[in-house]
Amino acid sequence: MLRRPRRLRVNKAIRNLVRETKLNVEDLIYPLFIVEGENIKSEISSLPDVYHFSVDMLEDEIKEIRELGIEHVLLFGIPHEHGKDICGSESYNYNGIIQRAIRKIKEIEPNMNVITDVCMCEYTSHGHCGILTEDGYVDNDKTLEYLGNIAVSHAKAGADMIAPSDMMDGRIKSIREALDKAGFVHIPIMSYSVKYASTFYGPFREAANSAPAFGDRKTYQMDPANTNEALVEAELDVLEGADILMVKPALSYLDVIRRVKDNYNLPLAAYNVSGEYAMLKSAVKNGILSEDAIYESVMSIKRAGADIIITYFAKDLAKIIKDNK
Repeated sequence: MLRRPRRLRVNKAIRNLVRETKLNVEDLIYPLFIVEGENIKSEISSLPDVYHFSVDMLEDEIKEIRELGIEHVLLFGIPHEHGKDICGSESYNYNGIIQRAIRKIKEIEPNMNVITDVCMCEYTSHGHCGILTEDGYVDNDKTLEYLGNIAVSHAKAGADMIAPSDMMDGRIKSIREALDKAGFVHIPIMSYSVKYASTFYGPFREAANSAPAFGDRKTYQMDPANTNEALVEAELDVLEGADILMVKPALSYLDVIRRVKDNYNLPLAAYNVSGEYAMLKSAVKNGILSEDAIYESVMSIKRAGADIIITYFAKDLAKIIKDNK
């Protein structure tokens, strides 16, 4: 007897019925860039349709995000250039840019799930993700105390989840202990467990004004050639108390997403990063690809094993998903 798989493709309703992988708006996290100042909503040149917002301009954006069904935002703060110093002190300031943004978002939409990036690169005068030694090497253990302070300051401001992206060894344990000691035992940690030293971060570094003043981040972010190391990093975060693991970038690391998902029984996030977004957005805007390519590319991340997808396409996808229902 001839097998006929095409029977299950004969119309849209049947295709939807047997679809193996489904992308839902509830899976999406939308990144937001918050800047100092007032009356600022400024498109980021390297990230079309993505904006810098001052705190006072967040209301319309948060309401639009929520109306689209998106429940989660990931915040990145950009302080004034003159506010940066060698230890990134603005990152844990009670009235820092992120801390004020958290409070404002919770005032606008109390049910919005606010996730905060915990790192120092946007706040340090040298642009690296930690405290430097005299010879310019990032001091891993000295940095941990600062990361704990940042996480606690975010929790005090009302953050629902902490997402450390610095790639220091032992940071999950250190942050977990700091949160618990401060009374925030209920705050989960979504760890950038597997973060590669990728060229696909270029547009983000412009958006966050976070490029290192010298050198690179290859001594603490991972070598793109390695996949076994990804399992080592994920394993350590599991043991230290991470609640959600993450792979970053996503599209160029689908094999890594699959390996991590197959080995650890924790929710897995993947970050569809700025360079991936910018390339595809450009192709769609220039008529090289149709908008369907957005859905297809992000679906590949879900199909590879990601439960959660952080993407600048979140608003586009929410509209596509709604139209497809």
